[in-house]
Amino acid sequence: MILAAGRGERMRPLTDTLPKPLVPVCGAPLIEHHIKKLVAIGVRRIIINVSYLAEALIAALGHGERFDCELIYSVETVPLESGGGIATASAHFQSDAIILVSADIYADLDYATLLPRVTAIENGPDRAHFVMVAPTVGEPGGEFAVCDGRVHMGQPRMTLANIAVIATTPCRAWPRGERFKLLPYYQQIVEMGAVSGEVFSGVWKNVTTAADVDFLNAARAALN
Repeated sequence: MILAAGRGERMRPLTDTLPKPLVPVCGAPLIEHHIKKLVAIGVRRIIINVSYLAEALIAALGHGERFDCELIYSVETVPLESGGGIATASAHFQSDAIILVSADIYADLDYATLLPRVTAIENGPDRAHFVMVAPTVGEPGGEFAVCDGRVHMGQPRMTLANIAVIATTPCRAWPRGERFKLLPYYQQIVEMGAVSGEVFSGVWKNVTTAADVDFLNAARAALN
């Protein structure tokens, strides 16, 4: 599942007429990087929650034909936050674990590394696997710590990369059509000791402003 319902207020004026997931970064709209990487590892069915300028986003992406996959849209009349968005989209879930990615991040993580985590969560007691990154100065974060492959509430705190694998059974029990955040659930399962994790040290950026877009595009241009 790709989370793509945000308004992108901090990225205005780029997002006044363009959904944030369609902002071009490093040669393609943000969300297309995720779709192509998921398809490359064999994913053929991707659920996307949409709200702000939903029709424009759906029209731009279509239903997956050009990506060789099926794109399924969970349309939110009003944005439901991450938790509410996942709960509402859970009507479309067909497996016991899913890869969950936010459309507004850019990373060079190989998503193939997440496939064994999907299998482990489907067949084991863990509720999730988190990809974490070092905290960025001036940005919110520092939610959890990682030690020996397990996520806990200690120190030093790392930042959620907004790339995860989560068990779907709990999500199906959440109220649909209601607005709520995902973090309290994450905190609950971390305190239960039910989350594995890894620290990713490659290229990662939470793309929240026009300056972030310019930075990534300039970095790519410098490599060409």
